[in-house]
Amino acid sequence: MNREDKRSPIPTIYDVAHEAGVSYSTVSRTLTGFEFVKPSTREKVLRAAEKLGYVPNQQARSLAGGRSNLIGVLVPGLGNSYIGEILRGVDEALAESDYNLILYTTHRHNSKESHYAATIMNSGVDGLLLVVPLISTSYLDTLHDQNFPYVVIDQLDKSPKGSFVSATNWQGAYELTQYLLELGHQRIGFISGLAGLNSTGERLAGFAAALSDHNLPLQEEIILDGSFSEQGGYVATQKMLALADPPTAIFAANDLSAFGAIEAIREHGLRVPEDISLVGFDDIPQASLIYPKLTTVRQPLDQMGREAVNILLQQIAHPERAKREVTLATEVIIRDSCCPPRSSK
Repeated sequence: MNREDKRSPIPTIYDVAHEAGVSYSTVSRTLTGFEFVKPSTREKVLRAAEKLGYVPNQQARSLAGGRSNLIGVLVPGLGNSYIGEILRGVDEALAESDYNLILYTTHRHNSKESHYAATIMNSGVDGLLLVVPLISTSYLDTLHDQNFPYVVIDQLDKSPKGSFVSATNWQGAYELTQYLLELGHQRIGFISGLAGLNSTGERLAGFAAALSDHNLPLQEEIILDGSFSEQGGYVATQKMLALADPPTAIFAANDLSAFGAIEAIREHGLRVPEDISLVGFDDIPQASLIYPKLTTVRQPLDQMGREAVNILLQQIAHPERAKREVTLATEVIIRDSCCPPRSSK
């Protein structure tokens, strides 16, 4: 008697070709990084692969047997110390094991993150670390369904099966906003982070909750996008300072955007903190080196990297283990970039 297999079939290269409306050889050339594929065709294939959750050559990898003792790490870029601190923790933890890492950067090409992750797996690594990814939940489900070990760092994995390591973004933002309010600030600007990241929403929510607990509303005209970048922080601050009633303090959702805010403040002939207070988030090494030293929220970035490696190695050794969710504590670090507003001095 035949039994119906109720599991979803694993998508093949032919399924991707059918979905994209191209030949399977075109799919193969695209997913193996072949250069001479038209950009429009490449994009079509990548969208189809992500939609179907296709992972190239996973069965061949499984049949190869043994372990490579390599861990793939997918990061958005290498241009700031935030990523560097996480990678430092990853590297230190791997140095204590028999594993080495292979590093890939996506440069925040959202449509390509799934392809890059698949490429890493196809290279023969034993597991995958995804640092603040924007990869879709369906793709993460595919990784788990194919029993490929992975851990997400500083972003929640909303699938019911994936492990992740994050920090108390909401609590950190709430406590830092509380500090500004206790200094006497009531008009506080907020430079938001990159859309689509859990940390962006949690930090804004913590900021809003602290204002609400002091019976203060969100003031939309001084809540601006900064995309977690120095340039974004600079532009957002320029807009705030151009208002007839600028804020007396600015909360930048990460230290990089705070650095951009400092430059904009100085260009306006103002001083931090005498004319305007400023805070950040992350406590990357430069936060204590700039002038004035930045008040910020410390995330245990290197510890996040270490913890993610420990979870991943346990998954590799014991694939049957349930998902793990680790949230590490943040800490407000008071330095020199804040003081009471002029009106209350």
